[in-house]
Formats: sequence, structure tokens, C-alpha cells
Amino acid sequence: MKAIVHHKYGSPDVLELEEIDKPVAAEDEVLVRVHAASLNILDWYGISGLAIARIGGGLRKPKDPRVGVDFAGVVEGVGANVKLFKPGEEVYGGRDGSFAEYVTIREQRGIAPKPASVTFEQAATVPVAGLTALQGLRDKGQIQPGQNVLINGASGGVGTFAVQIAKAFGAEVTAVCHTRHVDMIRSLGADHVVDYAREDFTRSGQRYDLILDVAGGRSWRECRRVLKPNATFVIVGGPKTNRLVGPLAHIIRIRVAALRARQKVIFFIANANREDLIFMNELLEAGKLTPLIDHQYTLSELPQAMRHFAEGHPHGKIVITVE
Repeated sequence: MKAIVHHKYGSPDVLELEEIDKPVAAEDEVLVRVHAASLNILDWYGISGLAIARIGGGLRKPKDPRVGVDFAGVVEGVGANVKLFKPGEEVYGGRDGSFAEYVTIREQRGIAPKPASVTFEQAATVPVAGLTALQGLRDKGQIQPGQNVLINGASGGVGTFAVQIAKAFGAEVTAVCHTRHVDMIRSLGADHVVDYAREDFTRSGQRYDLILDVAGGRSWRECRRVLKPNATFVIVGGPKTNRLVGPLAHIIRIRVAALRARQKVIFFIANANREDLIFMNELLEAGKLTPLIDHQYTLSELPQAMRHFAEGHPHGKIVITVE
């Protein structure tokens, strides 16, 4: 099968389209013919070889040359013990190595039926970004109806999902984004939109019960000004400027500065699981969640897609189609 691999760390130019062995489903696994996948920031960190990515992924070169996590496609085969899926079923989920024609995944892991109301391309945007937004707001942020919630970095993959999910939970949502994305974010249901090029949300005088920080870039002292005394500050991202550790430098600074704060400060990485994907299905089918696609590329165009991702400010997700 065709798959994108990288045998060394570096720029998107290290990505190669190669012919590799087609995976075989184990007894508890599902074999999926991939129709679409999507890019995430962790893909970029893994390819570029940040120090934090090398710790688990290989110091000198990648232990696993495959790339990608999000996928959507059709079940082609199942192992002897699989009960939840059958060949021909449309599915989506998260599994390492998704920038390929096929993936295998255990049936009890991060895979779920794809809702008929969304395309393969739309479904492929959901697993990492959508579950990061969901788990950050619901599980870590303990979001409640009527709360004032701020999404810092609302126009990217996680942010566009977060705005819609927060509204689905009944919160009053303030979204921070760039000028060119204001109308788009407002169309997703945000109650208030802050254009960070013209206004500093940390000096607005407004106070929030929960902040989901996707973009980073602001100090704890600045953010604390707009947090209520018992608020929660959930960090899911940060600036990419540090070449060694990426957003980890920002996260550490915030955590250290907030050691004595009354507010909760939480950092986490999302866990792709079947139960939360099914929860997302309910939102998708109810029309409460619309995946946004910035651009689509083919599998062979992945280096170009990665450059677009790294250099620009995509609104929503960048999707890779696999033919």
C-alpha cells in the first residue's frame, strides 16, 4: 500500500510517499481502507523532531516512520474476535500512521461508526481536534450551562470545535481570533468575538469561569486578570516558537507562575476513545457541530499541506484525501 513516511527529522521535505506492506488485522482489530485523514500539530512536532517528540519517538531518527493520526474510511476486514464492526461499514477514529491507504485498529480503541450526515473529509477532522476540545471543556474544565467561557485561539481545528461544543453545553462564549476569521467564528455561534489584532482580551474587564487556551502567547499574570476567583484555565496548546520543546516552554511558565493561584490550571493531551467519538456523533447528527475544512490536499501533496499548516493560520482543519 501507499503511505507517507519520514526516515529522518526535518522540514516537510523529509516526507516521502512510499510503498509499504499492507497491515493485517489481528484477532481484535479492524482493517480500514482510509478515504481521508487530517493534520494536527502533533504531526508537525513529530516530523520536525522537537526534543519532546524525540524522547518517545526516537532520538536520532523516527522509531516509527509513519505519520498521521486522524482517519475516516470503510472497514475492509475484521479479526476473528471483532464484534462491533463489519466489512463495508463507514468509520472514523484515531490511529498512528493514518496518512496511508490502510490502517488497523483495535475495535475497543478510538474508532466509531461515521455518521451518515458527514462526509469522510469532515469526519477525519474530528478525532484529535474535536476530542481535545470536548475533553478540555467537559472533563478538565467542568463546563456548566450559563458559564462565561473564553476560547483563546478560536479559528483553528481545536478552537472551531471548542466554540461549538461550548455553545452546545449552554455556555456564553467569547472567542479570540484574527480579523480575517471574525465573521466565520461568529457564524459558529460565538456570543462575543475578540479580534486580537485590535483588542487585548486580558484588558477587557470581563471575567470568565473557564478559559480554554489553544493559542497561548499570554502570560499567567495577564490571563489571571480575566479569570474569576474559582475559575479553571485549561491549556491545550501554545506558541510554536521554541525550537526545542515547542509549546511546553509556555505551559511550564504558566504552571510555575500559577502555583499559588486559587484558580485551577490544567494541561492535558486528549485521549482518542470510542465513547467520546460516539458523543461527538450525537452533536454532529443533531446539527450542533459542523467541522470546518480550510483546505484539502491529496496524499502525495502532504509536504505542501504541512507547509501550509506550519506557515499559515488555517481556519478549521487541513484534510488529506486518500484515493
